[in-house]
Amino acid sequence: MPSQAQLRSAGGIADDASTPHAQRWHVLAILSALMGFASISTDFYLPAMPEMANQLDADAGSVEFTISGFLIGFSLGQLFWGALSDKYGRKIPVAIGLVLFVIGSIGCAISTSVEEIILWRILQALGACAGVVLSRAIVRDLYQGPRAAQMLSTLIAVMAIAPLLGPILGGQIAAFAGWRAIFWTLVVLGLLALAGLFTLPETLPIERRRTDPLMSAFRRYADLLTHKKIIGYAGAGAFFYSGMYAYIAGTPFAFITYHKVPAEYYGLLFGAGIIGIVITNLINARLVHHFGMNRILAAGTLLAMISGIVLAINSYFDLGGLWGLFLPLLAFVSVTGFVVANSITGAMADYPDQAGSVSALVGAIQYGSGIAGSGLVGALADGTPWPMGWVIAVMGICSALCAWFVISTSSKSREE
Repeated sequence: MPSQAQLRSAGGIADDASTPHAQRWHVLAILSALMGFASISTDFYLPAMPEMANQLDADAGSVEFTISGFLIGFSLGQLFWGALSDKYGRKIPVAIGLVLFVIGSIGCAISTSVEEIILWRILQALGACAGVVLSRAIVRDLYQGPRAAQMLSTLIAVMAIAPLLGPILGGQIAAFAGWRAIFWTLVVLGLLALAGLFTLPETLPIERRRTDPLMSAFRRYADLLTHKKIIGYAGAGAFFYSGMYAYIAGTPFAFITYHKVPAEYYGLLFGAGIIGIVITNLINARLVHHFGMNRILAAGTLLAMISGIVLAINSYFDLGGLWGLFLPLLAFVSVTGFVVANSITGAMADYPDQAGSVSALVGAIQYGSGIAGSGLVGALADGTPWPMGWVIAVMGICSALCAWFVISTSSKSREE
């Protein structure tokens, strides 16, 4: 870590008592906005998806592909922005990303077909992921010790709050002004974040920037993919993420179109899952020291598999109506706190010198896997919740198998 003097010379904010309280909150507000772009970019317009389908004369499956398009850009962009910022600093890549986000949002707002929206969503995602990935790097640049942990914890909490509020606010905007107003709102938010970014200093001094070619970073990613434990942990999280994005793509039509839930109330059902995620994250933080991340990961994926199978049965036979769909979905989504954090931490555990590269790689794999989940739901859409149900069930089973593979591999390593 750089000294406080180095941080000051770079225009940074040192982690000391002399740092003004208001200045710390200013930094937190800007980084929180950057961190939240992943959630608001999708969760904002979920309640409006049925309306988009009607106005654009498209079927549910086509509109669901707008989420897959976003995930393509978001997963690939993570690998690119991380390497770029290590070489050229944080502010320029984030600024470029926000400009791309604004352009992509404008494109979505003026689109006349679903195909156009899908293409603009890819560009929007390439921009959005810059703020998400680099906000963590900025925290590491600015703060150290307990202050860094506090800042990161706060930012993660924002990640949970954003998807809780996104569908609720998006549903209200769509009800009063139509679905295009949601994307214009994202344009405004992107411009505000860009203006706020210029009030922050550059946090990576020139002497700490990488001088090797950008291609060397991508070669490191390829090497990491040869490690079985990384693949096992990444697989457990990736299959779970795939099920999560099947849930995100499928529930607007399952709840609003099939079960006739008013669009403005969709956010309440969606928000229940977010509350479950927050609760399991808190439980995981307390239990992981006692039981170990592998055991909790295995338990979480087992619960995901069971709830996915129940969901598939209920959705196929239409058992329990809306509640028969909602309750197993709630159970599946809630175990996020047991699966995601432990899979990422496990992947990085044996590679402390490459933690940043492993983190970016695992994140790209997990978000990239969402393409499969949301894409399958879109491709197999038949007007019922059944495609979503079976996709989530299959992904839950695969996630549990990957967790079992990790545990068996770890056991063999200890024996040897």
